[in-house]
Formats: sequence, C-alpha cells, structure tokens
Amino acid sequence: MIDADGQLELPAGVSLPLSGMTFTASRSGGPGGQNVNKVNTKVTLTVPAALLEQHLPEHALRRLPAAAGARLAGDRLVIAASDSRSQVANRRACLARLRAILVEALHRPRTRRPTKPSRASVQRRLDQKKQRGQTKRLRQRPERQD
Repeated sequence: MIDADGQLELPAGVSLPLSGMTFTASRSGGPGGQNVNKVNTKVTLTVPAALLEQHLPEHALRRLPAAAGARLAGDRLVIAASDSRSQVANRRACLARLRAILVEALHRPRTRRPTKPSRASVQRRLDQKKQRGQTKRLRQRPERQD
C-alpha cells in the first residue's frame, strides 16, 4: 500500500506522494466515555485536487467525481475515519478509503459491443411463436357454418 519512499501505490504504476496530503486529528463523536472527551482519534485526510491532477491519468480524473461522490469538495478530496479508538488505525482507514476511491476511478469499464441474435436463435423464437399460436387456435371453438 505505502512504499519505502512514502508513496501510496495504486494499480497501473500510479502512485501518490503522502507528502502532499494533510492529516488532521480531532475528537470523535458518539459513545466512548472519557476517551471520546480526551483523545483526538478521528482522522481527516485532505488531498488537494492539484496533487491528483499531477499524478492521475486523464481517464481517471474524469471518473473521479463519480467514484468519490460528496467527498470531492471543490478543489480537494476529503476523507474522514473515526471507526477505531486508535488514531493510527483511523489514519490507515483513511488511506485505505482513498486507495479504494482511486482504484475505482482508475478502472476502465469495458466498452459494450452491441450484438445481434444469431439466425438460428431468431428462427427458434419464430418457431416457438408459431407453435404457441397454433396451440391457442386449437383451443378456440370452431366457427359456425350457417
């Protein structure tokens, strides 16, 4: 995930330097007793859009808003984690979420190639329709001859 040079490793040979990212710690909300009131365990990761533009390919930047959703706020990507009671664990969680978003943005969906049914499948469908119509015709009362 993070190499020796302090880079966040991504697929396709893409990496982001951690030096351009900002981690801030604050108090978590919710239950937790005294620990919540004393310790800054919530971690917020802020990644400037300029850093993403420098290191991500064009196709990933186009898909980034869909992958990040509301986390992409103007000129930065903001990810928060307060799952754990440990600041270090929450920092790892932020990096894992960032990596998941960027992997999703880097993934190129396959282009859909329209197909058409084979001649045999068309013929089978038409034969089934004829058979069904024949069955329904045989169920009808014969027409009266006056």
